[in-house]
Amino acid sequence: MNDSPGSPLIEVAAAYMPRLSEFSFEPGLVAAVDQHAAAVCDALIPPQRGPEGRTVHREELADYVLGFTDWLSEVDWTEPVGHDFATLRLTAVCWLIREHDLLGGVSPGA
Repeated sequence: MNDSPGSPLIEVAAAYMPRLSEFSFEPGLVAAVDQHAAAVCDALIPPQRGPEGRTVHREELADYVLGFTDWLSEVDWTEPVGHDFATLRLTAVCWLIREHDLLGGVSPGA
């Protein structure tokens, strides 16, 4: 998978990365996003790789995002004001992108 402007990681980062700035204003948001990030990691990383092998890979996360956003389209989800399950999950994806440097210097929206 390449990270051209159509990449699902770039698109999600452009839309939801700004929500990470809300962490300093909403302490509960940090815990919620952390739980969602852990759930994404659990979905991507087989248990046999264990905690020392908990590395999120760009291709795996991109595939996860494609499946998740396809599901959101199927259920006609629209982004609410505030945070729901989907916005928390997509914000968690952005946290993982940032923490694991999965865009490798590519700027969201570039």
